[in-house]
Amino acid sequence: MISVAEALAQLFALVPEPETEEVALRDAAGRVLSRDVTAARTQPPFPASSMDGYALRRAEVEPDAMFKVIGEAAAGHRFDGTVGPGQCTRIFTGAPVPEGADFVVIQEDVTRRGDLITLGRDIGGKDNIRPAGGDFSAGDKVAAPRRLNPADIALLAAMNIARVPVAQAPSVAILATGDELVMPGETPGPDQIIASNTFGLAAQLAALGAQPRLLPIARDNEPSLRAALTLAGTADLIITIGGASVGDHDLVAGVAAGLGMEQSFYKVAMRPGKPLMAGRLGGVPMIGLPGNPVSALVCGTVFVAPFVRAMQGLPMEAARLAAAPLAVAMPGNGPREHYMRARLGEDGITPFDRQDSSLLTVLAGADALLVRPPHDPARVAGEMVCYIPI
Repeated sequence: MISVAEALAQLFALVPEPETEEVALRDAAGRVLSRDVTAARTQPPFPASSMDGYALRRAEVEPDAMFKVIGEAAAGHRFDGTVGPGQCTRIFTGAPVPEGADFVVIQEDVTRRGDLITLGRDIGGKDNIRPAGGDFSAGDKVAAPRRLNPADIALLAAMNIARVPVAQAPSVAILATGDELVMPGETPGPDQIIASNTFGLAAQLAALGAQPRLLPIARDNEPSLRAALTLAGTADLIITIGGASVGDHDLVAGVAAGLGMEQSFYKVAMRPGKPLMAGRLGGVPMIGLPGNPVSALVCGTVFVAPFVRAMQGLPMEAARLAAAPLAVAMPGNGPREHYMRARLGEDGITPFDRQDSSLLTVLAGADALLVRPPHDPARVAGEMVCYIPI
């Protein structure tokens, strides 16, 4: 068995070079920017008023000063003249500040009668003008790689970027194996169960920006597995679920080897999830996950998610850890790294009493995986521990 860190390093060695495509800005949310983009304009493109008021010369601002209103500037409609001595223009938020003016008095500090205004006696020193380029200038860059969130999309729109270079969404073939499995909605036989891992992993992958493709369940015989793996070879990543252990009916490794798989590793010193396998099949990266539901989804968090992020050009790094105090005491850990289903609360983090790798109800009730290093000593309540948010 190898460590989790060693397994991740060997997985990252399998990551193919990301390819780029251009998509419409409207379709870029959640995608990974694959190369830097450059602002095509300056924002704001002109000095703009940040308040409703009157634009005039700062040098003439004093209590009770009077000015003649010579025009009006609104958002999208500038005043084309020049503000001279003793003059001002009515101005609204977002409007270009007229030539000659460098100060906006807010309307609450002004008394107006006809075309004349009188300033109040307590005018603040703030000019209420947003300078040209105060947000960004033409030529400024948004650096890649980054997963584009709603604020990024708004920024790109303001920069007048209509099409965005993003990493191609990786196609991931998900292949569940086993005679005991039937699809949700079907009627299972007396010795069968519903295939759940496939759908949990597909949801996990879709949230990561991948395009999951669910293949028909492969049965526990070589012809069925060979046909399924051949079909999966058109994807960018193959994920198998189950059949990777050493039982008489666990055939995935042998069939994959017969098809030319170059195995990178098999078995990881972790729980849940020891029977994990990875390699290349026909040049396509392949990850073989355990069949137990919790094991498959925990390995999805620990291994598949970092791999899929890296496939999109994001840094090759493990799932990010957070820290919290233990709410309860825990005994010492064994020789394998343990990912315990847990919940965060006001008192800290509490692992569930039941950690069996078949219990989906426990995983569904968890919001964290508490990470215990190998041979971690007993811990008392209040000690800080690491966890992965889920």
